[in-house]
Amino acid sequence: MPYQPGGPAAYLTEPTPPRPRRGRGPLLAVLAVLAVVALGGAAVLWHRTGVADDAGSPTGVIEQTANAGPGAAGPGPGPVGSVPTTPAPASSADPRFVKAGQCVRNDGPAGGKPKLLIADCAPRAYEVLRRFDGQTSGERDAEAKCGAVAGYTDWYFFDSELDSLDFVLCLKKR
Repeated sequence: MPYQPGGPAAYLTEPTPPRPRRGRGPLLAVLAVLAVVALGGAAVLWHRTGVADDAGSPTGVIEQTANAGPGAAGPGPGPVGSVPTTPAPASSADPRFVKAGQCVRNDGPAGGKPKLLIADCAPRAYEVLRRFDGQTSGERDAEAKCGAVAGYTDWYFFDSELDSLDFVLCLKKR
């Protein structure tokens, strides 16, 4: 049937105008807030896992001991700890991978938080006489463990939230 002018209307009501387009401002604001929250969470996680610190956020200290001196014991390292450790690649200087017989140096500020690095055994370096892996409770525990190590002059402990990463180093200043 052909079109007939004056016939019935094709629309019963007026056509609805298109909806006005919303601006993208609210969507961009929500995306920006989500990005800031995600980056902030990643930064907190990065800091808490210790990536920011070479030593994995150590809470230990090197202390000069009063009860051990140069004449306190014989030369040479003590026996190796009962839990074997896996050495780091040769390029790593992280003290978490140091073994008995190796040396470390303190690059931290005098009287401040120590920053140990694996180094050549030279004057003013610390030789690792013994390493105790496993849970440590801090200074008193480190003193007690190193007290039985012949010739030690200093100690260092690393105490993390994960006890299997904790260790105590009994050191002798060269």
